[in-house]
Amino acid sequence: MAEVQAREAKLIQYLNEAYAKEQELVTALQAHISLTTRDSYKKRLKDHLKETKAQAKGLERRIKQLGGKAETVDVPGPDMISEAAGMAQAAAQKAMALAKGPMHAIRGTGEPEKMLKNAKTEFWNEAEEIANYHAIETLAEAVGDRDTAKLAREFRRQEERMAKFLEKTIASLTKEVVRDEIPASQRNNGGTRRKSSRSSSRTRSGSASSGSSSRSRASASRSSSARASSARSSGGSSGRKSSARAASSGAARSSSAKKSGSSASRSRSSGSSSRSSSSRSASGRAKRS
Repeated sequence: MAEVQAREAKLIQYLNEAYAKEQELVTALQAHISLTTRDSYKKRLKDHLKETKAQAKGLERRIKQLGGKAETVDVPGPDMISEAAGMAQAAAQKAMALAKGPMHAIRGTGEPEKMLKNAKTEFWNEAEEIANYHAIETLAEAVGDRDTAKLAREFRRQEERMAKFLEKTIASLTKEVVRDEIPASQRNNGGTRRKSSRSSSRTRSGSASSGSSSRSRASASRSSSARASSARSSGGSSGRKSSARAASSGAARSSSAKKSGSSASRSRSSGSSSRSSSSRSASGRAKRS
């Protein structure tokens, strides 16, 4: 067999680390599925178990393409010593994974608590897997291995989707534990209701004050309008009285003028008559003479 170059040896090492983790999780996921009673959660675990098995096969295939052997230890070479060490380590890890199943079965006090603890363990495992695939992807890109980088990127995205699902599931299960194990009077909802009641009382009080203030302002506005109307009425009445007085004064002045004119006319007529009489007297005296 051709000697494995340093580049391939490091890639095989990282791929074997990821492969060992996937094999461990196959057993752990099977145990968790048997303990899960929530349908949506159980279905997602079953789907991820299929992904995990497929990832293990994909990693094994890529390791062989690089000239290595899929193992559960950090050993890149396929020699006899490595194989023996790999078998021993694989057996130990499998036994550990099998032992975790019964241990997980006694977690917590109720079903939500048990599922919550399992979800937290799964989330921790997803974080490790994401880190593994991120390192493999970066290494492969650095040494120009596009196929390994593509494989690692695909598996990393699968693990990230599972991690997001678990993040939401952890929050949901925690709230379920609160409902199951903590009295309603000690939950935040009770405090929220009391705060809401106080807030509602303050709101009603504020509304009442606001309504009273609005009525006062409206009353003041009506009073102001009434005064303005009265002032306009008074002003109009005064104006009409002034106009009447002005009209009366004008009429008086016109009448006085007319009277003066008549007197003057009579005076002129009287003067004319006097002059005519004087002329007639003078004419009579002349004739008698």
